[in-house]
Amino acid sequence: SNPPAHTTTLISHLSFGSGMLRQLALLSSSLLTSHTSGFVGRTVGRALASPPSNPPALATMSSSASAASAASAAAVEDRPYGAWESPITSKAITAGSVRLGGLHYSDGELYWLEGRPQEKGRNVLCRYAPDDAGRSERDGVDVTPADSNARTRVHEYGGGAVAFGPAGRVYYSEFADQRLRELAGGSDRTVTEGGDRYRFADGVVTPDGKTMYCVREDHADPHPSRVVNEVVAVDLDSGDMEVVATGNDFYAAPRLSPDGRRVAYVTWNHPSMPWDATELRVVDLGGGGTESGGHELVAGEDGDTSVIQPAWSTKTGDLYYISDETGYYNLYRAGTEGTILPMEHDLGGSAPGWALGQQGYAFLDDGRVAASYSKDGRSVLLVADVGGDGKAVDVVEYGSDDGLPMMFGGVTPGGEGGVVYLTGGSPSTPTSVYRWDMERRDPATILACSSSLSFPEDVISTPELVEFPTTLGTAFGYYYPPKNDRFQSSDRAPPLLVKAHGGPTACTGTSFNAGLQFWTSRGYAILDVDYGGSTGYGRDYRRRLRGSWGIVDIDDVCAGARYLVEKGLADGDRLCIDGGSAGGYTTLGALAFKDVFKAGCSLYGVADLSALAADTHKFESRYLDGLVGPYKTDEDKELYKKRSPIESVDTLNCPILLLQGAEDKIVPPNQAELMHDALLKKGIPTALKMYENEQHGFRAATNIEDALDSEL
Repeated sequence: SNPPAHTTTLISHLSFGSGMLRQLALLSSSLLTSHTSGFVGRTVGRALASPPSNPPALATMSSSASAASAASAAAVEDRPYGAWESPITSKAITAGSVRLGGLHYSDGELYWLEGRPQEKGRNVLCRYAPDDAGRSERDGVDVTPADSNARTRVHEYGGGAVAFGPAGRVYYSEFADQRLRELAGGSDRTVTEGGDRYRFADGVVTPDGKTMYCVREDHADPHPSRVVNEVVAVDLDSGDMEVVATGNDFYAAPRLSPDGRRVAYVTWNHPSMPWDATELRVVDLGGGGTESGGHELVAGEDGDTSVIQPAWSTKTGDLYYISDETGYYNLYRAGTEGTILPMEHDLGGSAPGWALGQQGYAFLDDGRVAASYSKDGRSVLLVADVGGDGKAVDVVEYGSDDGLPMMFGGVTPGGEGGVVYLTGGSPSTPTSVYRWDMERRDPATILACSSSLSFPEDVISTPELVEFPTTLGTAFGYYYPPKNDRFQSSDRAPPLLVKAHGGPTACTGTSFNAGLQFWTSRGYAILDVDYGGSTGYGRDYRRRLRGSWGIVDIDDVCAGARYLVEKGLADGDRLCIDGGSAGGYTTLGALAFKDVFKAGCSLYGVADLSALAADTHKFESRYLDGLVGPYKTDEDKELYKKRSPIESVDTLNCPILLLQGAEDKIVPPNQAELMHDALLKKGIPTALKMYENEQHGFRAATNIEDALDSEL
């Protein structure tokens, strides 16, 4: 579920606090554009208005929505900011919406994954079938069985739960028991045994359909320090497994060479995270041994470079990968010195490393590479000839002026010349699956939309990218002004809700986010902050949090709020903040260590760093080493206490809401429980809501709705 880039997410599920992956936005709803007044103060670029598109006909939300739209033509009513009536309700957000991502095209068929909140959040593999009598409103048919959930728990964040074989065969990880299943000819067969001991992800199937190379996570001993990650070869007939690479703490992206003789993979060890330092290695399947230390080291030898997302070219047999060696995630070819596509922008997606199966570039049928990156709040598609032995040539860039959606990712070649499929949207267009022909450059066609509902245009706020001063120079965010043409306010300025994304090594985005419009349509302003440490701004910006989590991020969210107050765009007496996971920590820290905000909401956030260091899953069990420092000496432990909001309850003096999943293995429920108890003892107005059967991020519709309504 940290979704591929630009996939809509539910409340969030990115690392310590969500939004880890993208990111990431609440369920979407509207296909309508809106206009906002000019932004006062320094902005980067312009208001992020939507490009032309051809959305499918959508059902009107309800008679009340129609009435609201009609009423907008009537007299405007004066009400205080925050007291405006809105058709964007929590039930409307979840009622007709799904998450979309995981695009795949093969054998002339297009597939995607849907996350369905109305079906307890289960993930369903769908095939595009617009002529099928049993198609859904998104013109898709279910491929996985009605009682299945295609979701892996490798690294807890998952990703790469589905792999495709020849002759239409599909393999997926079943969430209930984490076993691999095969779908072929209408049958559903269990491939692997072992109960829930093993978890599988990020697989690639050999052309003959006999073997899958994938990441396996062994929970024979579930203690995080004793969970074993490896690359294995799974016999898809017998279910037998053979270790291909072992000896390191983590593995990702096993990729089989076109000749079938070698497997490339990414690996790293504690305390690094995949955006800190990784290695790209290649093992010879003819006798290279299983220990990673004996496999060919292709990149990452300096121990301080992030190497991600390897891929082989089927045209030339060359191995490509992304590295941040230059200070940005650029594209490389093994054996060629330096990047083959130098640029001061990050490839690889919005939050690379959080989920398995991520791939920020792909090869077209003619051997050219296609990749996407973000610039000033908009996505750019880059296409280049990389088939030589030097730098890329014939580099062409495409954007919204060429018919693409404003924001997009998951670029997938369509096997038809210049046709590509992608997921994308805009501030007023829900995440959708698009088809686009780069030769014709007509507006991209929407094949499937994540929402069947629409909201009136006059309640959709358009964000503006803003750069504001902070302690380490400048930071960035997206400002959403209040928007509801039925109302105006004589108040001096609107209340402001500051959003702190999860990760913290992740970022926010501008795809339509009904969870933000929920607030702006009621008269709140929003500042969605990409604080120092966020992705998408280069390595130096991403590394601002090294040793400084709980300092830089908190300084930045506070600086952003103050900046808007100075510009007259927010009421300094009505500032509030929320965030999930790592954003929950930033929220609690801002409330505990600063005197800026009047209320806050932490969604599955971190309150006690010491408790988190002792109780979290393997993937992030040493994350704090880089964000705060080692946890060994008494001096180290004192620093952890100093940075923990729970240790500063005496400085808290405003209401705090805590929302938590009862089955969260990333930020365990004891974090919220400990904080709640401490707040009660201090006599601070507080509430804790514990959602059963939820993990890190809320997926069931009833819980998503309750979380939004409770915070309001």
